[in-house]
Amino acid sequence: MALIGYARVSTAEQDTALQADALRKAGCGRVFEDTASGAKAARPGLGAALAYLRDGDVLAVWRLDRLGRSLPQLIEIIGTLEARGVGFRSLSESIDTTTPGGRLIFHVFGALGQFERDLIRERTKAGLAAARGRKGGRKPVVTADTLRRAREHLANGLNVREAAARLKIGKTSLYAALQAASEASQPPDTLNNSEKSAPNNSEIHSSMDEF
Repeated sequence: MALIGYARVSTAEQDTALQADALRKAGCGRVFEDTASGAKAARPGLGAALAYLRDGDVLAVWRLDRLGRSLPQLIEIIGTLEARGVGFRSLSESIDTTTPGGRLIFHVFGALGQFERDLIRERTKAGLAAARGRKGGRKPVVTADTLRRAREHLANGLNVREAAARLKIGKTSLYAALQAASEASQPPDTLNNSEKSAPNNSEIHSSMDEF
């Protein structure tokens, strides 16, 4: 069995000497090092350490956060080690997965990680359900109040373009809203006849002379 150490610092201004010394005192014959944030996926030192380890070896770190910055990340790495028959030891937390107590702690970590994933899944489902209960899409540009004011402007002699400018909306949107409102107010038989002839709406067509 070989005890292999791994040390990591986040920036070049920091030094791995403290970690490396502690790991060698613990019996590590070789120590791999990284200068990289724990959040980064690319850590060549850790990759080299994982490739070097063999069945029965133990990977040691000075502190848990040197191996990973989150519980899911730690569980993933330690789980990979366990599947390969490699143990794990953290000096500061006195965790050693080669002992029954250490394995128990690791399984507790695994249960907590699964619990965290389940919570995230439930929150996601709740959010999607809430989103389905809301009406989507953009709010209409021409609201009922805007349409009412537009009709007043048209009744006072303005054309669609002038009314749209007063209301600060697009003239095409206003014309479409007026036309839709006109069709909605007509009886069904009138709507059928409108497919053969243009809608009879004096407000719209009289104002479209200067559209």
